[in-house]
Amino acid sequence: KETQSPSLGKDSADTVIIGGGCVGVSLAYHLAKAGLKDVVLLEKSELTAGSTWHAAGLTTYFHPGINLKKIHSYSIKLYEKLEEMTGQAVGFHQPGSIRIASTPTRVDEFKYQMTRAGWHPTEQYLITPEKVQELFPLLNMDTVLAGLYNPGDGHIDPYSLTMALAAGARKYGAQLNYPVQVTNLNSRTDGTWEVETPLGIIRAKRIVNTAGFWAREIGKMIGLQHPLIPVHHQYVVTSTIPEVKALKTELPVIRDLEGSYYLRQERDGLLFGPYESEEKMKLQDSWVTNGVPPGFGKELFESDLDRIMEHIEAAMEMVPVLKNADIINTIAGPITYSPDILPMVGPHQGVRNYWVAIGFGYGIIHAGGIGKYLSDWILEGEPPFDLIELDPNRYGKWTTAEYTAAKARESYGFNNIVGYPKEERFAGRPTERTSGLYDLLKSKCSMGFHAGWEQPHWFYKPGDETGYKPSFRRTNWFGPVGREYKQVMEKVGVIDLSPFGKFKVKGTDSVKLLDHLFANVVPKVGSTNISHMLTPRGKVYAELTVSQLYPGEFMLVTGSGSELHDLRWIEEEVTRGSYKVEIENMTDEMGVLGVAGPYARQILQKLTSEDLSDGSFKFLQSRHLKLSDIAVTAIRISYTGELGWELYHRKEDSLALYSAIMEAGQKEGIDNFGTYALNALRLEKGFRAWGAEMNCDTNPLEAGLEYFVKLNKPADFTGKQALKQIKEKGLKRRLVYLTLETDNVDPEGNESVWHNGKVIGNTTSGSFSYSAQRSLAFAYVPTELSKVGQKLEVELLGKNYPATIIQEPLVLTEPTRMRLQRKGESPKV
Repeated sequence: KETQSPSLGKDSADTVIIGGGCVGVSLAYHLAKAGLKDVVLLEKSELTAGSTWHAAGLTTYFHPGINLKKIHSYSIKLYEKLEEMTGQAVGFHQPGSIRIASTPTRVDEFKYQMTRAGWHPTEQYLITPEKVQELFPLLNMDTVLAGLYNPGDGHIDPYSLTMALAAGARKYGAQLNYPVQVTNLNSRTDGTWEVETPLGIIRAKRIVNTAGFWAREIGKMIGLQHPLIPVHHQYVVTSTIPEVKALKTELPVIRDLEGSYYLRQERDGLLFGPYESEEKMKLQDSWVTNGVPPGFGKELFESDLDRIMEHIEAAMEMVPVLKNADIINTIAGPITYSPDILPMVGPHQGVRNYWVAIGFGYGIIHAGGIGKYLSDWILEGEPPFDLIELDPNRYGKWTTAEYTAAKARESYGFNNIVGYPKEERFAGRPTERTSGLYDLLKSKCSMGFHAGWEQPHWFYKPGDETGYKPSFRRTNWFGPVGREYKQVMEKVGVIDLSPFGKFKVKGTDSVKLLDHLFANVVPKVGSTNISHMLTPRGKVYAELTVSQLYPGEFMLVTGSGSELHDLRWIEEEVTRGSYKVEIENMTDEMGVLGVAGPYARQILQKLTSEDLSDGSFKFLQSRHLKLSDIAVTAIRISYTGELGWELYHRKEDSLALYSAIMEAGQKEGIDNFGTYALNALRLEKGFRAWGAEMNCDTNPLEAGLEYFVKLNKPADFTGKQALKQIKEKGLKRRLVYLTLETDNVDPEGNESVWHNGKVIGNTTSGSFSYSAQRSLAFAYVPTELSKVGQKLEVELLGKNYPATIIQEPLVLTEPTRMRLQRKGESPKV
């Protein structure tokens, strides 16, 4: 065991990393290896103290999320080479791993996951019970229906891994200092930090919080309440088992998903770790209320085998040799959970040069990849690929300690639950983020959760099968969504859009700022447009609607999940360019109603004296008016592509406004619609969605957004030069529009696209088209296969369905139909 005498070594650094677990040490290693001088890591006790040293050390290529697969993949590839690169043994075993399916639904889930594996380079196979038994001969095969097999998986010794990364970090010039406790953090006006310790102060250009279960304490020093909570995780190790000892090769790791545990070989015995149900699992919530006990580092909790007895019994049933084995060790230690189990990684909104890599429920497999990912982001100024699901800014003030505890309980208990498309989880809901219509609508619809908000997915009518019924195939919402689709296309529908992120930007430099931030031109007063913020490399960081309400005063609107993600980017640009502007986040104060359909104008006109005719209130215009004496900012725009307005108003007016509109539309047959119908409508109109068709992995040209990108505008907007080069070189892939011949299943996005027996691309989003009565999807394919009429196949639940690239859109938008009508052409619906 290495010891080190405490010292600061220097009084200034480029980057100070706080916390010496595997994640912090990996970041120090990657930053130093990439050539960053002045990397200092401070650890309060010793490296690996906290959650790293007692981890079970599992490594897997598998992850249901698309981009986290890249993190897992990088980690494993790094760990394979680490001993050779650093001269330190890491104890890496790669016997593979098998996830066990014991129910038909679980087999569907594996097929669903396999459709997402085809366009990723990592090996993954759906295997038969016979193959499962061949790989793990000690299994009781009575209930095994299939296995999901990742040959490169295994486990690593967490202590050795961290020490090897530490050796590498030092080799490249990073300083790892311990025991040195951070006692306070002061932000200076120039954006740098003073990091206070008992040994003195270090000035830092940026700080990165990688403090594990101490991360909350570090956050509190600067007024942030990171939504993290320690969970008691237990695993047991057995003595030698003769049948294990007799094996010639190491057993693969198994994950018995119905039994909710993992099991692997540990020397000549077995190591087994369960995830208890939310009722039985234990949180260390006193650490949230009272802080972590000052001396806690390499201590453990009291074990409690009674709590995990049903899992032990399930494991004995599945691996009968366990029945005669002796438990020689029970480990019960803290692992830190965020509400959704996913870590929080990246720069934090509202605080300059403060980064986090915290909340790792699976720190060992994430450490290598996250160290590289964050290092690239810090050095390049933009993320190397999209990981919005790990954005620390996905949580906000609505994320209370009670919410965090309820969600961590649920997430831990649901660790091995079936992962359905359109998954909803209900613990901790609703938060304080409810729109003015929530109480009125909650019993009439199936609500979805969007960045803390409740938002209707679809509405019930008498005779419908109500409630949340997840499925890999069409389920209880399929018919009702078709009904809502028809409502908007033929009559008029109202939708609650309050979860949108909404910002006001004003000041002497507002036009200059937006001209630099956005690839589109700045809209004139009274006008609105769709604008994209690009990264320096020309990727799509965000999509917003921009309206100039008064000279120099703008309203920016983004999707609910992007609120603080986009705000942080804008605020950083303001600081970097010293723009004289004020930015106000209006998200929680402002309600939004969407009204769309052929009768939208007729109904709204009854409530106002303003002229809403096409000649007077054109498409993409915005203005302030009163509807039934309620002040609204009305924008003539609709994500449905039909005639419609978005009505922005004070949240406390939502109910009165909604009631007035519903009352006025009785004769026209007005009704509600939800986000599922909205998605079907936008897909038929060929509208792209941020996070699906475009994100930090895509450029706007391949995504078909040329119309919104003004390369010839005078302002040198972020990403302009990169985009010119991309255009010159030519595109390697393009977004195409597909119809599919399916049966009882529709594309969701991220499925593999096949051509001539090979995977050549992936879908980005999809749904059933109620107009064409067939499935519809967007997909990225190589340019040479992107022509209209091209035949392809899309894999859904283990079967390849015929697909054809068609001319987009399937249904013309209402403004386009009107324009064609005026020209005397007959528009297609």
